[in-house]
Amino acid sequence: MLPVRGRDDRATWAARILGTRIAWTPVGDGEFFCTGCGGDRNYQRLTGRRRLTVLGVPVLPRGATGPVVECVSCRRHCGTDALDHPTTRRFSAMLRDAVHTAALAVLAAGGTCSRTVLETAAGTVRAAGFDDCTEEQLADLVDALAADTGRFFEQPCGASLTIELHEALDPLAPHLAPAGREALLLQAARIALADGPYTPAERDALTTIGAALTLHADDVTRLLAAARTPS
Repeated sequence: MLPVRGRDDRATWAARILGTRIAWTPVGDGEFFCTGCGGDRNYQRLTGRRRLTVLGVPVLPRGATGPVVECVSCRRHCGTDALDHPTTRRFSAMLRDAVHTAALAVLAAGGTCSRTVLETAAGTVRAAGFDDCTEEQLADLVDALAADTGRFFEQPCGASLTIELHEALDPLAPHLAPAGREALLLQAARIALADGPYTPAERDALTTIGAALTLHADDVTRLLAAARTPS
């Protein structure tokens, strides 16, 4: 007498006979940040075609799938939105440029007459990755930007200032945790405070920086007040 197969047995038996196989085709490559590895890795961009298999042999097409991104190191597959996350090197460069631009904005708003302000700004920019930055270089850049009418800001909170800051900060803000965005604004605030209380122009520039970092107006007010408190 043949054994009676249960529902689970029949499902297992059917799965051994029928299945789906995906044939992947590389369509591109590059470097990305792999969340599986936790670092920068090479990737392949793949598209696939599903095929119905019988006893492991592909017999019928079942349509396209993908595209996906495959890490060359760990072979993990993820969606193509993983490519929107900057690599570690790219993120470091974005953060460095953001600090540099914010420092220039504060200097342009408050002036470059104070040596203390210039030293604070240069130290902040060097810490962000511009190792060779000097006070003289920053002062020269502010003078050059002020002379380049129509591109940089002629008024403390003019449209040109907003454009410059958003170009540097908009790509970065989605990838910074709230604490990171707050820290960047605090760095800029401490540059402004190096020679005394905020001037209206400096506060205007710092408010613009906060908005570009997608910080709420109440948080910007709180942070600007906190920066005045000695640590």
